[in-house]
Amino acid sequence: MDDVLIVGAGPVGLMLACELGLSGVRPIVLEKRTEPSEQPRANGLGGQIIELLDHRGLLERFSEGSPFAGRAPGFPFGSVPLRFDGLDDIPLRLLLIQQPRIERLLTERAIELGAEIRRGCDVVSLAQDAEGVTLGLADGQVRRARYVVGCDGGRSLVRELAGIDFPGTTDDHVLRLGHFSTDGVADPFKPLELAGLEPGWNRTPRGRVLLTSLQHGVLIAGVREKGEPQDGPVTIEDFHAAVRRVLGRDLPLGEPIWLSSTAAQARLAERYQAGRVFLAGDAAHLFPAGGSALNVGMTDAANLGWKLAAALHGRAPEGLLGTYEAERRPAAERALVQTRAQAALDRLDDEDGAALRELLAEVFAYEQPARHLATLLHGSDIRYGSAPHPLVGHFVPDLALKDGRRVAELMRTGRPVLLDLGGGAELDGSELRGRTEVGGGWIDVVSARADDPPADALLIRPDGYVAWAGAAGMPEAVSAWFTPSPA
Repeated sequence: MDDVLIVGAGPVGLMLACELGLSGVRPIVLEKRTEPSEQPRANGLGGQIIELLDHRGLLERFSEGSPFAGRAPGFPFGSVPLRFDGLDDIPLRLLLIQQPRIERLLTERAIELGAEIRRGCDVVSLAQDAEGVTLGLADGQVRRARYVVGCDGGRSLVRELAGIDFPGTTDDHVLRLGHFSTDGVADPFKPLELAGLEPGWNRTPRGRVLLTSLQHGVLIAGVREKGEPQDGPVTIEDFHAAVRRVLGRDLPLGEPIWLSSTAAQARLAERYQAGRVFLAGDAAHLFPAGGSALNVGMTDAANLGWKLAAALHGRAPEGLLGTYEAERRPAAERALVQTRAQAALDRLDDEDGAALRELLAEVFAYEQPARHLATLLHGSDIRYGSAPHPLVGHFVPDLALKDGRRVAELMRTGRPVLLDLGGGAELDGSELRGRTEVGGGWIDVVSARADDPPADALLIRPDGYVAWAGAAGMPEAVSAWFTPSPA
């Protein structure tokens, strides 16, 4: 019997494979596609996932060759621009990297850590009992594992077969999106400007046309109009016909690299767990506006990975696996709030919509609203639990330690860290010399010093969240999160 079968080799499934591999579990990823997709369905990462990549020592690898990596200078909130000029301490960071490259890098890392990626494996059936889950494949193979995680997207068959409902709404407009080659064209926007258009969304009574570029030689164009996604692949003729319907004329777009058709959805799974089956990423939630899907989905994987590993290694306290849904479903609910708001702003095409966008642009120009929205988009407005210390339940700040290290560098192994900052906390009677027997030998104990430490000591979970902070109560926190339940 396998330990974990992950269904879906997108960014979320591959991130989960990396997290499990880092914890000593060798998962198998089942992907129905025979070859990796080259469609850039996402063009970047933003939010807390960037700090997590830093924790795993992957940020430099992901940033190599990126046209932009750093603190966000601004962000489109629906169709209202947010600017963060002069706000150097906002948490929101962006990394421009297309999804095919994300998947390649995560695949490389997952294989380095012992995961197997098996392509051409189409799941068609699922059954589970008290001991494990059985998956049937289209080619007649049968796989059995102690746990199965559905990372198979918005149309998740794993979710359907596990009997988990996926309520929500689907937009009544369709977006046709394409990437077009502009190699050899000095200014791809010049002919568009001559046609009376400008970068960004161009509104007409019949819909909208998007024109932008995130890398040299590639123009991104989108057409949004009332309707439903078409069956089958989108052709260049389909795309030009949509442009003519919305604009009333053709546009010089260049040679198509890829084309797609989709309708935005707002959905949230009623449960994230059914017995030994879990959901993560788009299988658990769909957001109607951009900028949050990969951040929320990949941090789902980080939350679930160490907990599944703890259960498999026999070091999970009672109820640990249940905290996955308890923590991550509210995070998706919160992301749904802000993405629904973005979608609503974007949908309003009449004079009322224009007035609302104009007024909100004025409000967003003030520092406090801009800070609040940056935190919301980053995902750091979420807190797990309600402990007295304000750090508990939040992602750990990346303190600069006096020995030259950063907290992020302590998290490379994917193990819990007990960080003594010199406040006199009683660390379970242990001498501070690397890995000790605290928490059954699983926790790394580190003694360091920092200017203005936020607490005497911090107990940091493998996913980067603070489980305990202070000078007293550490043994209870270790028992709650990291001490195996009695047999």
